[in-house]
Amino acid sequence: MILIGIGSNMVSPQYGAPRTTCGAALEALNEFGIIITDRSRWYKSAPVPVSDQPWFINAVIKVKSKHSPEKLMELLLRIEKRFGRIRGEKNAPRILDLDIIAYNKLVLSINNRNLPALELPHPKLQDRAFVLKPLCDIAPEWRHPIKSLSPNEMIARLPQGQQTELLVDATGIYGTEWKS
Repeated sequence: MILIGIGSNMVSPQYGAPRTTCGAALEALNEFGIIITDRSRWYKSAPVPVSDQPWFINAVIKVKSKHSPEKLMELLLRIEKRFGRIRGEKNAPRILDLDIIAYNKLVLSINNRNLPALELPHPKLQDRAFVLKPLCDIAPEWRHPIKSLSPNEMIARLPQGQQTELLVDATGIYGTEWKS
C-alpha cells in the first residue's frame, strides 16, 4: 500500500484556494502514471508546529505506482515545483506539499545531495493528526512498519493541542466522494 499525504495553506496564483490547488494536484498525479485508488475526506488543520500561518487543507491518498520510492519522490517534487512550491525555510507556508507517508512495508532512509532526504515510513507521521485522521478514513487497518501501531492507536498517543477538523461548507462535508 502506497500512501501519500497532500496539503496546502497558501493561495496558488494558478489554481486559487488551497482546497482547489490540492484537487488540481491529484489530477496532476495521473500524468505521471500514479493512479489514485482511494482518498480520505479533506481536513482543515492548524500548522504544526504552532505558528501564525494559515491553516492547512490536508488529505491522504492511496495510490498504485510502478515507480520506485526514489522516482516517486522525484515526481512528487516535480509536481510541487510546477505548482509553485519554493523550498526554503523548514515548516514554512506552502502552495503544495506532497509527502510519501508509506511505501508498502518498506523501511528506508536515503540521503541524496540532489533531493531532500527520503525516509520511509515518513518519520513524523505518528506525530501528526493531520496525517493520521485522514489515514483512518482510507486505511484504518494499516500498521506502522516499525511501531506496529494502527492510525487510531497512534492518534491515541498524540499530545494535546493539534487542531484538525473536517472541511465543511454550507452543503455539508467536502470530499465525501473520492474524486478530486
